[in-house]
Amino acid sequence: MALLISVGCGATGHGSGPHRNADLVLVGGDVRTMDVAHPHATAVAVIGDSITAVGSDGDIQPWIGSGTTVIHLRGRTLTPGLVDAHCHLYELGQDLEQVSVRDAASADDAARIIADAAKSRPANAWLLGRGWDQNKWPGQQFPTRKLLDAAVSDRPVVLERIDGHAIWVNSVALREAGIAKAMPDPPGGKIVRDARGEPTGVLIDNAEGLIFSREPAASPELRAQRLRAAAKVAIAAGLTGVHEMGIDEATADAYRALAAAHELPLRVHAYLSMPDDVKRLATPPPPPTGRFDMRGVKIYADGALGSRGARLYEPYSDDPGNTGLWRTEPAAIARDVDAAVAGGWQVAIHAIGDAGVGAVIDAFAAADKAHPGDHRLRVEHAQIVAPKDVQRMVDAHAIASMQPTHATSDMPWAEKRVGPVRIQGAYAWRTMLDHHIPLAAGSDFPVEQVPPILGLYAAVTRQDAQGAPAGGWYPEQKLTMSEAIAAFTSGAAYAEGAEATRGVLAVGRHADLTVFSGKLAPDHSLLDLHVDYTIVDGEIVYQREQSR
Repeated sequence: MALLISVGCGATGHGSGPHRNADLVLVGGDVRTMDVAHPHATAVAVIGDSITAVGSDGDIQPWIGSGTTVIHLRGRTLTPGLVDAHCHLYELGQDLEQVSVRDAASADDAARIIADAAKSRPANAWLLGRGWDQNKWPGQQFPTRKLLDAAVSDRPVVLERIDGHAIWVNSVALREAGIAKAMPDPPGGKIVRDARGEPTGVLIDNAEGLIFSREPAASPELRAQRLRAAAKVAIAAGLTGVHEMGIDEATADAYRALAAAHELPLRVHAYLSMPDDVKRLATPPPPPTGRFDMRGVKIYADGALGSRGARLYEPYSDDPGNTGLWRTEPAAIARDVDAAVAGGWQVAIHAIGDAGVGAVIDAFAAADKAHPGDHRLRVEHAQIVAPKDVQRMVDAHAIASMQPTHATSDMPWAEKRVGPVRIQGAYAWRTMLDHHIPLAAGSDFPVEQVPPILGLYAAVTRQDAQGAPAGGWYPEQKLTMSEAIAAFTSGAAYAEGAEATRGVLAVGRHADLTVFSGKLAPDHSLLDLHVDYTIVDGEIVYQREQSR
């Protein structure tokens, strides 16, 4: 059944009652307020960019008058605006332009996709793509440049792994970057080599920079185009805000230009990629521009589990002798965190392996001691956490910024990487909440898909889209639906220091709202839902066609 909208309902005229009429009212819904004192309501009233009333339909009726837009929810669910607390919006814009090999069933299949794409792409342009995952292919081995050479040999081909922590390139790309047998691995990176020491065409973590440093820079116009396209996808998925994890100054400038022109339809809390010169952090973050704010800095401690770059205390169970990579050495992590906190920047650190998480906690504890205060220091991903480090996260006042769909994507092979003991501390959202560690949820898109409904489903079921495994993967780590919604709303707001203005439906808060097409039940029916409305600052920025 379609949502119904009406304007004016014959109630008190503008200015004739004790208050002005609401600009927007939503009634007759299952309103999940995320307010502990008043968790449920049926209606919300909005004036301008703020919530002016939350309660029953009867409570809201006096706010309806001439000029009020009324949305009749008819039992559908309304939540505070959902926020992806860890994603890459600009990279999504890039991804929309590139060749997707996400569905490739093998390395040969991926190469065929690239060969077909090359026929319709400019011959003088790099051929870029993303989405391969050797863990889904027969043999689960890294691919080689020979397949790409046979597909395209007249231009560089660069294909990012699904997690962005490895790239697969052809020989042309290797030549352009000067990568040959004699080149050593860069610090924090790995050039995968064959038995003769020759580069195979796969570069892991910091070794990616050898290629990306040669890629032609995007113009401001192209950056803006990518951001517009990505933002359109995000609001259609119900997101009213994102935490943009790791951008350069040029992308930040593109964001500010869009925000200043009122062309940014959602909020963006951004993190600057850690600059080469730590002195950059001595300059405090600039003030917000409209819906764009960049007050944080993003640091990488280690790599990813899928490419065995996540740093572990003990070797990988399926790769003895390999403990992963330090993309940033622990001493440098501590130095960078101290400089960022001293300069007034919020710090978010990518740490997937247990040793990576441990080093980040060390740095946070030292910075907290040197610069007492509420710094909202964030551990991004925290996928493998050693039992000894859970309480240390509490003591360091760390925020756990985690992505539920990573668990359901990784569960076919994650235990092979770390074994049956360490997996007990993997993707452990329940453990975080049980220890009162603040939890913020995201997706890491375009690594995962954009819709937060997928994250809610993963969080409450720990199952894939087919409902497997029955009962959920390590089901003791499941969240309740309220906890999952909170991680995408009030938890995300806390993680950016905005809990006083967003994340909860209460009077005076920003009117950021997400409306779903039905009830949010903690089961497979979640995957059948759509987003009918996305509202930011009281403005309907997205409306599903069927809801009109």
